[in-house]
Amino acid sequence: MILGIGTDLANIERIAGTLARFGDRFRNRVFSPEEQRKAEGRRDVAGTYAKRWAAKEACSKALGTGLRMGIAWRDMRVRNLRGGQPEMELVGWAAARLAEMTPPGHRALVHVSLTDDHPWAHAMVVIEALPLTSPGGPGPA
Repeated sequence: MILGIGTDLANIERIAGTLARFGDRFRNRVFSPEEQRKAEGRRDVAGTYAKRWAAKEACSKALGTGLRMGIAWRDMRVRNLRGGQPEMELVGWAAARLAEMTPPGHRALVHVSLTDDHPWAHAMVVIEALPLTSPGGPGPA
């Protein structure tokens, strides 16, 4: 079952301007060290940050909170699987909110999709609840 859906569109040039103006203050407030390493190692640094910004906004919407109720930017982290597919890691208040909205007997799976077409970066997040067991036997763990 779907627990939440969120989407966001970020302007890459706006993020580039914010990076130029606030530098590490902005990076450290919003992005984890791993996210910063990933972005700084890419050819399109601002585009990488913009996609992750959009993912965090989209995730907060899917959680049904927006960026309020104690959820911080760094409570939502975008990582990449070995094949490059992005995934959301939730910690702190974001993880607590996810646990609160997940029905008993289920586990939550957070799907994230990122794309960009200069000057825009877009992210979509879908939070799905999967049963821990199914009538035919053990379900996904």
